[in-house]
Amino acid sequence: MLRDSGDCGSGRLRRSGMHGQAAILSILLCALSSLLSGQAGPATLNPLHREYREGERLAYHMKGVNEAWHYEIDADGVVKKDAAGRFSEEYQWTQMKSGGQAATLATATDYRQRLTLDPGQNPSAPDLTHVDPKMIGPVTDMMTFYADLWPADKLGALKKAGDHFYFRNPMGPSSWADGTRVLVGEDLIDFDMTLKSVDTAAGTAVLEVKHVPPHDGALPLKAEWMKAPIGGGPNNWVQIAKSSDGTFDAGVGLETFTVEITVSLADGRMVSATMENPLITIERVCEDEALTKCGEAQRHEISRKIEISAK
Repeated sequence: MLRDSGDCGSGRLRRSGMHGQAAILSILLCALSSLLSGQAGPATLNPLHREYREGERLAYHMKGVNEAWHYEIDADGVVKKDAAGRFSEEYQWTQMKSGGQAATLATATDYRQRLTLDPGQNPSAPDLTHVDPKMIGPVTDMMTFYADLWPADKLGALKKAGDHFYFRNPMGPSSWADGTRVLVGEDLIDFDMTLKSVDTAAGTAVLEVKHVPPHDGALPLKAEWMKAPIGGGPNNWVQIAKSSDGTFDAGVGLETFTVEITVSLADGRMVSATMENPLITIERVCEDEALTKCGEAQRHEISRKIEISAK
């Protein structure tokens, strides 16, 4: 079960199939909130700055592909302001289709997802404790878009097309190991942000955020066979799980995210966004925990693609 304790330093268990997404979110939010505390770039000439209006209605349609699973879902939101004058967006998820068929969401009527692009407050990872499992992907994907857009607005460093900012993750690897079945489960990413375009005629700006492995390949790896790069960068994902028969399922891989967000120049709201999240792994079944007596390597490639657009 995936959990979020609200503690930046604590480990988090990974839901199977999520590929570190929620762990990445927690690390990003904690690290950026700490790094950028008290730092707010000027709104002037910041094409990504969000101007909120209390009561503003927002509606999005999301489509997702996670290997063989295809889904669609709607998010209907409203802008709210608290007593301190801080803004947030509150979303209800509805009308989900899974594999082309209508899907019942156990928590859809009760659950509200709170998001913010207000640079005056720090965003937080969603509470997934009571969320219908089918909604975990959409909820965390939506949070990824906001978590990538929030620091770009907060920094105010991306003002013209081509401006670039590289954020090195200061928090170290994120973990989803439970110490019982999953003995090691870690990934490590940096963030590479570029303002791709500012189109005054269309009234939009496009932000690209790449979640990439650190250049120095700093993720600790237990066995020598894990160190050979799987893809076009250092391996930044590793998992070792103990099976009921006493063997160990070990894998190492390369995981990246490429996120592209189109925002309105008028008020900074998200107009549309896309995400591509490939994970390439090499997996072996090993007789020993040191991973020296292992079977043949099996290559596994997982591709997730998400798109969202304003209705």
